[in-house]
Amino acid sequence: MSAHPTNPTNTSYKTAFYFLTSLFFLWGFITVLVDSLIPRLRELFTLSYFQAGMVQFAFFMAYFLLSIPAGLILSKIGYKKGIVMGLAIMGIGCLLFYPAAEYREFVIFFIAYFVLAAGMTVLQVAANPYVAVLGSEEGASSRLNLSQAFNSLGTAIAPAVGAALILSDSVKSTAEIEALDSVAKEAYLEAEASAVQSPFVAIAAFIALLALVFVFVKLPKLLEKVPSGNYGQLFQNKNLVLGAFGIFVYVGAEVAIGSYLTNYFIDMKLYTQIRETGWLRSISESFLQTKLELVDVKAIVGTFVTFYWSGAMLGRFVGAYLTKVFKPAKVLMTFALVAVVMILLSISNTGVFAMWTILAVGLFNSIMFPTIFTLSIRGLDDLKPAASGLLCTMIVGGAIIPPLFGLGTDYFGFQTAFILVLVCYGYIAWYAKRQAV
Repeated sequence: MSAHPTNPTNTSYKTAFYFLTSLFFLWGFITVLVDSLIPRLRELFTLSYFQAGMVQFAFFMAYFLLSIPAGLILSKIGYKKGIVMGLAIMGIGCLLFYPAAEYREFVIFFIAYFVLAAGMTVLQVAANPYVAVLGSEEGASSRLNLSQAFNSLGTAIAPAVGAALILSDSVKSTAEIEALDSVAKEAYLEAEASAVQSPFVAIAAFIALLALVFVFVKLPKLLEKVPSGNYGQLFQNKNLVLGAFGIFVYVGAEVAIGSYLTNYFIDMKLYTQIRETGWLRSISESFLQTKLELVDVKAIVGTFVTFYWSGAMLGRFVGAYLTKVFKPAKVLMTFALVAVVMILLSISNTGVFAMWTILAVGLFNSIMFPTIFTLSIRGLDDLKPAASGLLCTMIVGGAIIPPLFGLGTDYFGFQTAFILVLVCYGYIAWYAKRQAV
């Protein structure tokens, strides 16, 4: 006979929490691994920065289109089946990378990203509220923060994995490929396909295993229905609407920076300085586990992107403490303003200083999503579930802002393109100031 379902020490609750936390890690890892493909896709398909940014459009547009429908589906099938369905869709998305790389068709890559993100959307809508109710109400925030910390761990590890598995060998341009003889060309294309296929086939296998675990594991039967809400009423709430736009610009800015850091560093020719500076060289070689002369420049600078995402993980723990001691809105405003300063310092300088200041933005990104989220739904009571679904759709900022950033880079260069990101953080600072009054 099982223990009482409200007992937060229930073994089944702990087991469910461990499995669910592994999901947070998984989608954080895959989200950022996507970024590692962008420099490779630019050369493989001879893409502009704008076209490469459309990869993020496919990925994040799924959140905009599917967040609310996912909630409706979950209300019919329950959260456990929803988790299994989300994992199955993610696995299909990963497997689609195989034919995309085999036939070098960018359209298939585009579809693969969308399917992958569709699965992750279902997963997020299911997992977040499930974690929140796995125990006492007063411990809900702690559980979510811990799960999200593992999400950050996934985002911190992914750039190093991507640099080692996806970016480490040189990619030939279209002209160089055409100059090869037929045998060499076929061998090169096979190797090129394998470099992308292998990591995603492995991930698909892991996802399939995880889905089987969730099929057979006994989870507490909680939240079998997703409450519906009056969306017309929500749109009349000015605070929620302003907060939703805050989520839009935050996700867009964070993803835009993360997606183009490798290209930004290459544009500054930082790989030369990394090779010639002992301590920087040792950092890069420790990630890549090989001499820098043996890898492509994308891998050399790509390893440092790890610090952008790991900064977000560290900042999440620090921010959790600060938001307890000070008003969350004031902490948010401070972090947004410091992010603006870091970007200004980066684009007005060069070399290692420019690199570390832009990487520091990751540290100050850490608290933005959860703080904007909680400030936006204050006082909504029964409308909070519907408001949460609305806020999740605004993750679509990750689909809109990175291509615009890439377009600005194509025409004006990185320094000018960063003005778009500065405006995003400026809005967040303004929203936080409005909340702090």
